[in-house]
Amino acid sequence: MLTSVPLRLVLASQSPARRKLLQAAGIEPDVLVSGVDESQVVSDQAEELCLALARLKAQAVLGRLRSTPDERTLVLGCDSVLAFDGEILGKPADAADATRRWQRMRGRSGVLHTGHCLIDVLHESRAEAVASTTVHFADISDAEIAAYVATGEPLAVAGAFTIDGLGAAFLTGIEGDPGTVVGLSLPLLRSLLAELELSVTDLWTKVAPGGQEIEHLG
Repeated sequence: MLTSVPLRLVLASQSPARRKLLQAAGIEPDVLVSGVDESQVVSDQAEELCLALARLKAQAVLGRLRSTPDERTLVLGCDSVLAFDGEILGKPADAADATRRWQRMRGRSGVLHTGHCLIDVLHESRAEAVASTTVHFADISDAEIAAYVATGEPLAVAGAFTIDGLGAAFLTGIEGDPGTVVGLSLPLLRSLLAELELSVTDLWTKVAPGGQEIEHLG
């Protein structure tokens, strides 16, 4: 359903990968980092944990926003964790931790869960869900692990790997939406928007990723 007022999406995340994913899909979000203490949320269920953290981030940013009748604002909070071998893995504590993880993960598989919480500021409505994707890791060598960890990339991401960076070479395949592994599932976002009686096209900006002019539908 098309909106009659401008639609603004605020991404409650400092992740450049999430922002880049939205931009590639024709959506230019505003970014407002939540700054929440993630340690305050504890759960032994990966899906529950990532959704609770996504909700916490969205609500923290919501408290700093005001929406008016002439602009409809949405806040999107996301959080990712890796479920592997009975453990829930977020970002590694340090390089040694990242190395140990890769030594365990190589040649095996895990499930990357990303929680999404979308809040309509003006109408105080919310839609939330978790996207899950199975990731198969290559049986990489100790030298490859050391080189990868030395780049610093695995220290900044849940599960100590990426699918859109250097870590992509160390994955043999996935089952599910690649965006989930990046940290934001566009198909799931579309579904959450529909729950709020909105369309993903309402968020398209005037310039498409390829540079072609498109009319803003929001």
